[in-house]
Amino acid sequence: MNRPDLNPFALKDAPALIEAVFPAQKVSFEAQRERKAGAGQTLTALGSYWKGRKPLILVRAILLGSLLPQTDDPEKDLEIFEQLMAFDLGGLARRALEAKAFKPTEIARSLSLDDPWRYFTYKIEATVLSAGEVSHWTFPLDPDQEGIRIRWRKECTEAMKLALYGRMLERLPTYEERAARCKRPEELDQTALYAPIWPAVNAHLGRFGIQAQSHQEVVEQLGILRFGHRPKVGDTFCGGGSIPFEAARLGCDVYASDLNPIACMLTWGALNIIGAPPEKRAEIEQAQREVAEAVDREITKLGIEHDRQGNRAKAYLYCLETRCPETGWMVPMAPSWVISKTRNVIAKLVPDPANQRFEIEIHSSASSAEMETAERGTVQDGHLVYALDGKTYRTSIKTLRGDYRDAEGNTANRLRRWEQQDFKPRPEDVFRERLYCIQWMTRETLSSHRPETFFAAVTEEDRERERRVEAMVAEHLARWQQEGLVPDMAIEPGDETTRLHRERGWMYWQQLFDPRTLLSAALLNQAAKHAEDKFNINTLLDNSGRLVRWHSTPPHKNGGGRDLPANVFSNQALNTLFSFAARSWWSAMNVLRYQYPGGSGFTADHQVLPHAADCDLETTDIFVTDPPYADAVHYHEITEYFIAWLRKNPPPPFDQWTWDSRRELAIKGSGDDFRRGMVDAYQAMTAHMPDNGMQCVMFTHQDTGVWSDMVSIFWASGLQVVGAWYIATETTSELKKGGYVQGTVILMLRKRPPGDRPGFKQRILPAVKREVDEQIRQMLHLNSETETKMGAPVFNDSDLQMAGYAAALKVLTGNTHIGGEDVTSFALRPRRKDETTVVDEIVDQAAETANSLLVPDGLEAETWGAISGIQRFYLRMLDMETAGASKLDNYQNFAKAFRVDDYAAIMASIKPNSARLKTVTEFKARDLTDRTEIGPTPLGALIVAIQEFLADKEPDVVMANLRDAVPDYLSLRPKLVDMAAFIAAKARQPETRRAAEAIASRMRNQRFQ
Repeated sequence: MNRPDLNPFALKDAPALIEAVFPAQKVSFEAQRERKAGAGQTLTALGSYWKGRKPLILVRAILLGSLLPQTDDPEKDLEIFEQLMAFDLGGLARRALEAKAFKPTEIARSLSLDDPWRYFTYKIEATVLSAGEVSHWTFPLDPDQEGIRIRWRKECTEAMKLALYGRMLERLPTYEERAARCKRPEELDQTALYAPIWPAVNAHLGRFGIQAQSHQEVVEQLGILRFGHRPKVGDTFCGGGSIPFEAARLGCDVYASDLNPIACMLTWGALNIIGAPPEKRAEIEQAQREVAEAVDREITKLGIEHDRQGNRAKAYLYCLETRCPETGWMVPMAPSWVISKTRNVIAKLVPDPANQRFEIEIHSSASSAEMETAERGTVQDGHLVYALDGKTYRTSIKTLRGDYRDAEGNTANRLRRWEQQDFKPRPEDVFRERLYCIQWMTRETLSSHRPETFFAAVTEEDRERERRVEAMVAEHLARWQQEGLVPDMAIEPGDETTRLHRERGWMYWQQLFDPRTLLSAALLNQAAKHAEDKFNINTLLDNSGRLVRWHSTPPHKNGGGRDLPANVFSNQALNTLFSFAARSWWSAMNVLRYQYPGGSGFTADHQVLPHAADCDLETTDIFVTDPPYADAVHYHEITEYFIAWLRKNPPPPFDQWTWDSRRELAIKGSGDDFRRGMVDAYQAMTAHMPDNGMQCVMFTHQDTGVWSDMVSIFWASGLQVVGAWYIATETTSELKKGGYVQGTVILMLRKRPPGDRPGFKQRILPAVKREVDEQIRQMLHLNSETETKMGAPVFNDSDLQMAGYAAALKVLTGNTHIGGEDVTSFALRPRRKDETTVVDEIVDQAAETANSLLVPDGLEAETWGAISGIQRFYLRMLDMETAGASKLDNYQNFAKAFRVDDYAAIMASIKPNSARLKTVTEFKARDLTDRTEIGPTPLGALIVAIQEFLADKEPDVVMANLRDAVPDYLSLRPKLVDMAAFIAAKARQPETRRAAEAIASRMRNQRFQ
């Protein structure tokens, strides 16, 4: 679509909306909801093992914000942006209606309705009431009290329901409460969801010639107005593909690259499978089903998954087995012998003295005591632990392995290193393997969607089938490896991979897979001829093998528990196990994908290329990247798990790629090499975008050291910061150490204008203060305006902090030299330990300036300016808690901003979504000593005084103690009065409020001789 009436480049130099306005709070909530959707996320169908994808709703918001212009009406700009995101009340109502969020009964209880007969029918028992019989009712009413049942009338149209839904949503006080009732925007038909917004969008943007009826049309027209053509979006660290995918879904041309071929594969799949037209996607899905069914026929013909009765195996449970050095017995190893928490199934070790080993019996309907005993397996706290003849034996796993320090001081052990042809332990190995339980599906129910299952001990017949599988693998392994159907690739040492050598002696990638998985994966790899089929190989590998835990959960209030193999990358590591689960092929087929989510297919151009971020780039209008800053996920190592299987026989277009992780070229970690690699990458991107182009960089907000490094990198790359926003993207999960919410900083950058602009710290610092002050005051003004007109402010305190940083960095990164040193040299020179750079100083000043303006409501600015960081933190968060704050990232961000050493010391809870401060009464005496951060402060003394008042100490004694505890009490008394009054207004407990007010009143009325 090329509109001849559009004026190309009319918006060439227009500031982007995201440089001034961005509804970060709403984007944060929607991003977290998308994360919580788990397998319901659009791109996880291609490979849930890639954990680093940014939420699609976040990418969409960034791209629209980068294309939309600022006008002279920022409130209307925000309104139109929210309509394009379906964040507005109308969009929420349509999303809520799709979710059937409000039942007629709830609406009847809540709303005043003049003519309820238009909407509902009413029944008393089986009798339908007439209009006359209900005309005396006044709404709202409680149907239960009236003894009636209410249903929607057939004549009630969708428009009528939407009007009621809108009124119901308006009653909810926060965006989060409203959106929680709704489906996510991408879950709805996009044409229907957005159809009502286009008149308003065209009316507001019509001055620029915009006339659109879809996102794709408005994006293309904005691209023509800015760049002279449909916008092209690039991502040179494309990873799991979320940025290129969402850009293509919006209608942008896309350029994506990554050094890692698995990342490129996932991005290719996002664009060419998920983004394929429906008829093409149906063709792909059918082909994948046919491949899986062909493998199923082969497995069935081999007779390795069925018993004589016709039952079919669903899962195989294995454990390691080792010889105890004290007794000489072979002992099975597992952290737990619980098999099913739903059916109370356990494995029980029964001594076999004649053979000095244990038989393993499977017991169903175990008692609670037996379940508790079984939960304590034979591997406990890094030791082999078992009982024999009434005596308990305990041997360190390190001792079993024979750990020692070599001549260079490195940890080594005496485990045998497996050879290339090895696929199972040898009899002389320290750790052997043993099949100890099989989950079977009954013959009679195999054709049903959910066959009946049972667990059974291993029989000689089962062991014979195991030997047949092992014989087939032994016979064909060399040929399979030669043909590229099974890996022959060595495991290179690394942060993630060295443990495979150290803990099991595995030296080649095929050794991470049991013989059954090797057989089924080889058959699947052989049958998979097309690029689309290879995605199921990776899915199979992620769900079976020696790194897969057996997962059992008990019944819960919403239904029964689950007994099934987990997946390898349930976390982002290659962890060896003492017991593991292998799927049968029947079970494997259930985790493979034969149906993908998607829309109507992408119409814009897109390409995916496997190369480093600093080479072979194409000119791109907007780069959006999520770089590998200080990254704890070693994708360059762990993806070799998949590369080893795909590298020898990749189909087109994968056959044109380099199937190697290229570890030595990967930008990783931190430090000097990291900065140099990043500068090379971002200099290349800067050189390949137009002068009016824009870059967005997303990075996890971990610490100010990351800020300093990242800013230096962009500065040296010829980029100037023009905006920053904070988004809470990550939610609690076992993947996050400590289970905390993480945030993502959205940093917006443009090319630095040409020419030399030398800067000096003495001049930059005052300029930073002015810029930060002006930026935050403008945002606070917009907050007041939008809160009055739209019911809620645009920005929260985190947004204001980020904007303060951005304002400071805009000043800083506008310079080409600092104190006579070229910024590139400055960014690349090695850092000295504990060095404070000019960037650190300026970021700190920006934080201080921003924080000085964020005075909590009810506290005097003079008090705020005079108190220390820990006191600011406590009072600021007390104010936010009064407004309903409970998310841990708020506390984390302000702790960093106020330079609090240990914010957890004054927290009652640090749970991700129910964090809170200690109340005055929850502080212990040890929390308020001179050795703590808050203890020696005036606020600490005030908390002690309130506690003493609540303990019924004589008021005169309380006041004397407070006076003695605060040096320079007389000059600080007005601040103490102000803080006490603030606590009296904000504390949750009425008795604390009363005590604080009493102390404030006594201080006001004190007379001194």
